[in-house]
Amino acid sequence: MSKIKGLVIFIQVGISIILVVGTYLIMNYYKEQETLALVEKNKRLTEKNEQLQAKSDYLLTETEGSKKTKEFKTWSKHTKLANVFYEDSDQEFKKSWALYLIKQSAQYGVDPYVVYELLKVETGGTFDPKLVGPDTEYGKAYGMAQFMKNTAPWIAEMAGLPYKDELLFDPYYSMQLSVVYLDYLHNKYDNWDKALTAYHRGVGGLNDYIEENGHAESWYAKEIQSKAEAYETIALAN
Repeated sequence: MSKIKGLVIFIQVGISIILVVGTYLIMNYYKEQETLALVEKNKRLTEKNEQLQAKSDYLLTETEGSKKTKEFKTWSKHTKLANVFYEDSDQEFKKSWALYLIKQSAQYGVDPYVVYELLKVETGGTFDPKLVGPDTEYGKAYGMAQFMKNTAPWIAEMAGLPYKDELLFDPYYSMQLSVVYLDYLHNKYDNWDKALTAYHRGVGGLNDYIEENGHAESWYAKEIQSKAEAYETIALAN
């Protein structure tokens, strides 16, 4: 009799555990779906707002003369620059990505040429949003902007975005984090050599580099800036 009673208790405990675990898994699943849905909704709204804002900028430019021409970037300029990035990347960097990058860069006052060249260097010119970097003592880097999991969460918080590891593989999310982080680093150092070297090596790595070399002009910072300046020269010529 005691064995039967013990078996009943064991079964009851097992069922309770299954119910608790099952409830947790279901709640976690719906929470993840809500987060992904929020990001997707934000992406769609952002893209729609970009199109509306760009068209509005264009109309303001056409109707209000040279003052607005200087104040706003026109739709044609946005698309022209997006085409430059698209062609330079051998059509790997999608035009929709380029338009998003340009708009985000303008919002934070970050040079879009710098962001584009950074993404090119980080991905080896592939612009692969699913890229996983090599294993290092600090872990691996993920996505188009190659963020590590110990860095990305606080940048996402700074940007007012939700965070999930899998979101690092979303090109729009990754680009937005890169723009926000570059803006943060440039404001912190007021110097692109330091900002870009810190992006590449980390803040601690930047300090070590300066201590070893007496400056922050790493190959990474020089390559990105020189290519960004070349784009600007071409743009001014046109």
